[in-house]
Amino acid sequence: MSAQAQSLVQSVDWLAIAPPTIAAVVGLVVLVTDLFVGDNRKALLGWVSVAGLAASALMLLPLLDGDRSTFCLTGDAAVCSYTADRFTLVIQFLVLGGALLAALLSMTALKDADKELPEGEFWFLLLSSAAGAALLPASRDLATLIVALEVASLPAFALVGIKHGDRKSSEAALKFFLSSVTATAVSLMGISFVYASTGTLYLTEIATRIENVDDQLQTLAQAGVVLTLVGFAFKTAAVPFHFWVPDTYVGAPLPVAAYLSVVGKAVGFSGLILVTVIALPSYADVWGPALAALAALTMTVGNVGALRQRSTRAYSAVRLLAWSSVGQAGYLLVPIAAAAYSEDAEKAIGSTVAYALMYAAVNLGAFAVAALVARTKPLNRVSDYRGLYASRPLAALIMGFFLLCLAGLPPGIIGLFAKVTVFSAAVDAGLGWLAVVMAVNVVIALFYYLQWTTLLFRAPEGEPETHRVPAPLTAAIALTAVLGIALSGAPQLILRFSDTGLF
Repeated sequence: MSAQAQSLVQSVDWLAIAPPTIAAVVGLVVLVTDLFVGDNRKALLGWVSVAGLAASALMLLPLLDGDRSTFCLTGDAAVCSYTADRFTLVIQFLVLGGALLAALLSMTALKDADKELPEGEFWFLLLSSAAGAALLPASRDLATLIVALEVASLPAFALVGIKHGDRKSSEAALKFFLSSVTATAVSLMGISFVYASTGTLYLTEIATRIENVDDQLQTLAQAGVVLTLVGFAFKTAAVPFHFWVPDTYVGAPLPVAAYLSVVGKAVGFSGLILVTVIALPSYADVWGPALAALAALTMTVGNVGALRQRSTRAYSAVRLLAWSSVGQAGYLLVPIAAAAYSEDAEKAIGSTVAYALMYAAVNLGAFAVAALVARTKPLNRVSDYRGLYASRPLAALIMGFFLLCLAGLPPGIIGLFAKVTVFSAAVDAGLGWLAVVMAVNVVIALFYYLQWTTLLFRAPEGEPETHRVPAPLTAAIALTAVLGIALSGAPQLILRFSDTGLF
């Protein structure tokens, strides 16, 4: 090979890219295996998928000893497309762990659906989406970032509308698809403007070049920054780009709604962090106030929307969790906005990461209990949870614990700690008004979380129904409960992630 050809060849660090690669490869294996496996043995595909996601998560362990980068410029080894640093590993752990729990929920849902859901396609789509979601936090150039975002999003559209002949599911998928495609189009327009004005797609190079853009290109660069941020605001379900969330969660199979509520959010927020804090620190005066306003609006609209849910309405439990997740997105935006004003941006970003980890564990747990209740009460109303303690005392106690975590009340200590961390990030950055808005919203949220919690322990109407709980569903509820209780006992485990290693 000539020296010139050799200079164009990039070396690949296979260990660094192992987590998303394993998920993608197992997805392809499942798709091919589905062709040769009989209907009576389709459950095998689920176990292969769970094992693949567990293997992907385990491959994060060898990467803990230091930062690794690959797909670097041959002329400059410091400029890379893929970096496995502390921030990347924490988000990949959240994404792959969330996908693994969603897979456990899916095994029960697919069995109960009795061939209404195509199993091979379902597992292939879930693993593909998880691979894209795991790739995104490691992306350090805008092209890889957008590709990862779409690899995570496109299979998710299909997962939402995968129920055969279900009009509600198809409608939800269409709303999700149209809003997401609009977000991508806006993002791509913004990224093309940024590229045109800076001449590079690498985040670290954009950060240095965008400060010294020619006067003629200044307006183009500013328009690019604004459009890129608007695109990512869609992905994070920030208000006013949240309209697809409640209908999508209700129309999707319950494990897919759980997956979107955690993994979908992690994808949007990690992308937003990379674009704002790494690529556009010089535009902090633009994105800081914009994200602060979005945070205030998002948490308020989300919590008021959850408050307005009638407990007797069909699917009101999932709708309440959907509106609650919009409100939680507002809290997650607060530290990113604070990073624009803070002297220690890394600590502020760490607050978002810590909150995301808490939210992932308890929200997946709440969806797992909702999946348990939906097996006997398919309309999944909040009123269906009345007297759950009489028929399933352990499930009721666990659900009550998760709701108190989301509310930020003892014994859900981890929820309280995470909220205090976000609150202090706003105060430290001088955003006192945002801290006040957050405090008011926490009080609003207390009402509907406590209302649902008390319902669990009231006298049931009629005879309580009991049935055997499948092992995968039991495992999902047990894992999230153990995680939530362990973190409430030792919240400092999550607070360690305030050092993200992004800088």
